[in-house]
Amino acid sequence: MAVTNFAALSANEILLWKRQTWRQARNQMFTTNFVGGDSNAMIQRVTDLRPTTKGTQCVITLVSDLIGDGVAGDRNLEGNEEAMKSYEDIIRYDMLRHAVTHEGRMADMKSIVNFRENARNNVAYWLADRIDQMAFLTLSGVSYALTPNGALRTGSDLPYLEFASDVSAPTTNRHYRWDATNGLVTADTTAVATADLPTWEMLIEAKALAREKYIKPIRMNGGVDVYHVFMTPRGIAKLKQDDAFLAAWQNARERSANNPLFKGTAHMNGIMVDGLMIHDFRYVYNTLGATAGTSGEAGDAGYKWGADADVDGQRILFCGAQALAMADIGLPLWVEKEFDYDNRPGISIGKMFGFLKPKFYSIYEQATEDFGVLCIDTAI
Repeated sequence: MAVTNFAALSANEILLWKRQTWRQARNQMFTTNFVGGDSNAMIQRVTDLRPTTKGTQCVITLVSDLIGDGVAGDRNLEGNEEAMKSYEDIIRYDMLRHAVTHEGRMADMKSIVNFRENARNNVAYWLADRIDQMAFLTLSGVSYALTPNGALRTGSDLPYLEFASDVSAPTTNRHYRWDATNGLVTADTTAVATADLPTWEMLIEAKALAREKYIKPIRMNGGVDVYHVFMTPRGIAKLKQDDAFLAAWQNARERSANNPLFKGTAHMNGIMVDGLMIHDFRYVYNTLGATAGTSGEAGDAGYKWGADADVDGQRILFCGAQALAMADIGLPLWVEKEFDYDNRPGISIGKMFGFLKPKFYSIYEQATEDFGVLCIDTAI
């Protein structure tokens, strides 16, 4: 006589659990707020596999601006057309898996259905959390061998994912440092000083720089162009202590009880000022968990910034359209298994996905650059 129907789910029931788990994970992911299916999204989600010369792959297409000046009047246009230049980046993907097990039937007399529900809740949160971490590490150009707070991971398989090796440092013309005296300067984490805190002036200069670099903004409803800006919670706290920023934020909205400055809330989970949607997020890369070292270790992975590796910093992300590409391949894999003579049920989940920070050859810089993200290092 069977003692459990744990493994007796029908194919349709398993499909339902897969969908519920992935739906719950997506609802909990911070990155979901910025995902879309077209080139106007900050994170472009690609779900289709396309046949290429190297087999079936996940591809994102970037289209460069035209560089020709056209023809004047009735001068002959035929034969003087310009070919549109497009760049295709391959998004490599892999499967990330995890599992949970029950202690045993006598340890917990709850029904097996409750175990499934608890397992779904836990693995959905785990999956959402790891996807958020990897998305922001990829945007920041930081290895998966580090956590978002700069600490070294121990015993992690994230660096073994197929797409982990595609994480690349910010390109030369997309990476800057905020200097309290000189403004935006060439990036150098060893030169970050405690006084180099984020300010309103920094944001204004960064927006101008993004426009000069032709980083395409995101077109919102109503035809408004917006850049998404991401800082650590501590970085936002420092920004709110800047008088110029407070004045701009205060005057950007109506003087009423609905002003987010007074309510402690923000438009669309962010502070909307002058075409900048400013968000605080705990997984923006920072060095709060990194090791304090010496001048010889400053700038090394896992160490704090500054000349003596003792300054805490953050890498602000200034994002336009197609800043990140995400391959999202199918529903999660949901597997149930019994251990110890059917006394200890277990559930595993696996999801195939991948991230890539798209690059293209910029006709303006005459170099290969990150397509849609600008990184700015500051102290916090």
